[in-house]
Amino acid sequence: MLRFDSIFKNPKPVIGMIHTEALPGTPKYKGSVTGIIDKAVREASVYSNAGVDSIMIENMHDVPYLNRSVGHEISTLLSIVGYEVKNKTGLPVGLQILAGANKEALAAANSAGLDFIRAEGFVFAHIADEGFMDAGAGELLRYRKFIGAEHIAIFTDVKKKHSSHSITSDVDIAETAKAAEFFLSDGIILTGKSTSEETALDEVKSVKETVSLPVIIGSGVTFDNIEKYFDYADGFITGSHFKENGFWQNGVDELRVKKFMERMFRLREENL
Repeated sequence: MLRFDSIFKNPKPVIGMIHTEALPGTPKYKGSVTGIIDKAVREASVYSNAGVDSIMIENMHDVPYLNRSVGHEISTLLSIVGYEVKNKTGLPVGLQILAGANKEALAAANSAGLDFIRAEGFVFAHIADEGFMDAGAGELLRYRKFIGAEHIAIFTDVKKKHSSHSITSDVDIAETAKAAEFFLSDGIILTGKSTSEETALDEVKSVKETVSLPVIIGSGVTFDNIEKYFDYADGFITGSHFKENGFWQNGVDELRVKKFMERMFRLREENL
């Protein structure tokens, strides 16, 4: 857990999601770069003030996503957003660039002084919304070495949401996580089948028993179910639950964030 432990100050860190407004060149872009940056910084301040441990930035409004590659108009702006969020909050900050643009995310994170990225398509192949996505661990880790970004952790999805895994149906999630560990992942991310869907607790337990890496829950964590995951997961990525009415497309709801973090503080005091 070396990179994980060096990034997060508190045990069982909560990572709050910032979904940037649609970026330049994408169908839903509204024409204001400064507006995108300003909104991200405002939401980061909400998270910081509520005691969230870390922030992750993602271009989820950039639908439809490209497969494995984005242009400089995306990666450069996300680097600026990441720098501003990190500068404003001082928290650990991560980045994911959809869909599967892991090298671009790593480069942007390195330029912005960020701490980690979330990578999909790390081991094994799957069919995503965007089409076939092959494994990319070898290329990604060689690129990290090449650009001198080895301080940046790479947390990796296995059996990723919004995807078909029929071509690897004979490989269970624990074996997939084991392969990611063998290929030098810094942490395993587990999700439900789609955004905001609960992660299966039996899968969390199985992966935790199989690998020595940190296990991070990447979808479906809420105020009502955090307690059942607490003993088995090492971290929690929370997006939809922190938004107005629990819907990912909405802005961050300060009251929802504070309520959730108050429960997390109590759980830490009672169990750690």
